Amino acid sequence: MTTTQATTPSTLAASPEIANGAAQFLTPVVIDLEALVVDGKQAHWHVRGASFAGVHESLDALVSEAQEFADLAAERVIALGLPLDSRIRTVAEQTTLPALPEGFQGFQDCIKQVVSLIDAALVTVRAAVDGLDEVDLNSQDVAIEIERGLTKRRWLLDAHVAN
Repeated sequence: MTTTQATTPSTLAASPEIANGAAQFLTPVVIDLEALVVDGKQAHWHVRGASFAGVHESLDALVSEAQEFADLAAERVIALGLPLDSRIRTVAEQTTLPALPEGFQGFQDCIKQVVSLIDAALVTVRAAVDGLDEVDLNSQDVAIEIERGLTKRRWLLDAHVAN
């Protein structure tokens, strides 16, 4: 019979270099995704026009997925032992997403605006994918999953206005 040696939690922790590197790339992802959640919900409430129902529902799905992705990236940073600041003030100050216009929007303009938000978030996510390649492949997997999901959601929204 063989015995296994118990592993102490300190031997399982990520190195400070890995944790800091992952946080460097995933924190901006969380910030932009949280901004996408808020702006996506704003667009969801204010979309108008012939395709209202489909766009309204698609925006709700985007908001839900963006929140799940933000949670996934944030939990990775936290699991590596670092705190993360995604308070609304921090998000407002640090997001790279363009400003969403106020008020009601026709569905075509709304989709174009939301697609531009997703595109800006994808720039941040793809920078994380690239940067994490040399830092932590498990954290890179998180960024890759987010990139896939946002790309799919972008396609589904853009299909409403594509020629």
